[in-house]
Amino acid sequence: MAALLLALLVALPLHGAWRVLGRKSPWPPRFLGLVARIVGARARVAGTPLRHDVVFVSNHLSWIDILLLSGATGSAFVAKSELRGVPLVGWLCTLNHTVFVSRADRMAVTAQIAEIRGALAAEWPVTLFPEGTTGDGTTLLPFKAALLAALDPPPPGVRIQPVQIDYGAATHELAWVGDEPGQHHAARVLKRRGSFVATLHFAEDFNPADYGDRKAIAAEARRRIEAL
Repeated sequence: MAALLLALLVALPLHGAWRVLGRKSPWPPRFLGLVARIVGARARVAGTPLRHDVVFVSNHLSWIDILLLSGATGSAFVAKSELRGVPLVGWLCTLNHTVFVSRADRMAVTAQIAEIRGALAAEWPVTLFPEGTTGDGTTLLPFKAALLAALDPPPPGVRIQPVQIDYGAATHELAWVGDEPGQHHAARVLKRRGSFVATLHFAEDFNPADYGDRKAIAAEARRRIEAL
């Protein structure tokens, strides 16, 4: 906890200085990558992640995925709207250009799609977790094609790059499965001794325009993750 607090106290002023100078700040993803190391994750990247004009489509094991992917790619994320109200965490999410979506508010879908497209236009990579929840790391859940609405039709030049995250031997200890409260899972991760290797497998990217609608895009992304 002391290391997390120290990392935050160092990163926030640096981020503020970049913003005052009107520059694109690299500090939120660097901070998240450092937090991943503090909680024991040692990222190993397989494949070559794209840096802009890309939507990463990934499997989802826990909140550690966000730390790892942001640290490795500088990605922004699409997250459920409830996260915005979590003290400190919600505020930190906004610093990393998180797009909050509400599954219950059908009237807000158009605005949410516009936000995702806006993040892509600003040259931020964007990550989606189309399973819609976290899994056990061994079974890939069905993809919710509705989460890919911003890609139907896709913005010109945007690519899809599937990602498969693997915690290796630590998967059963760290996957966030079932109805475990978030604070319990966080405490369990922080209490775990030692480190673990988390492999981020980046598959070959593809042009979503070649696959038609969002259901076909989701199916192709899922096929490539399964292959990994």
